[in-house]
Amino acid sequence: MAQYKIKTHSGAKKRFKLSKNGNVKYQKTNRRHRLTQKATKRKRINRVAGYCDKTNVAEVKKLIPYK
Repeated sequence: MAQYKIKTHSGAKKRFKLSKNGNVKYQKTNRRHRLTQKATKRKRINRVAGYCDKTNVAEVKKLIPYK
């Protein structure tokens, strides 16, 4: 019997990417608008990508099975 394809979660595919070594990468929040009133340090920290904690990786990978 053929296996069924799993639908990719459309919200997750916009927010997460898999790195080459299997980590789940995402863009940190608070970098879209009203940047003039936010501290430079806060904006600098948010520049670099964030990586999901190991407790959440399995759940996120289920949502994006074909990435």
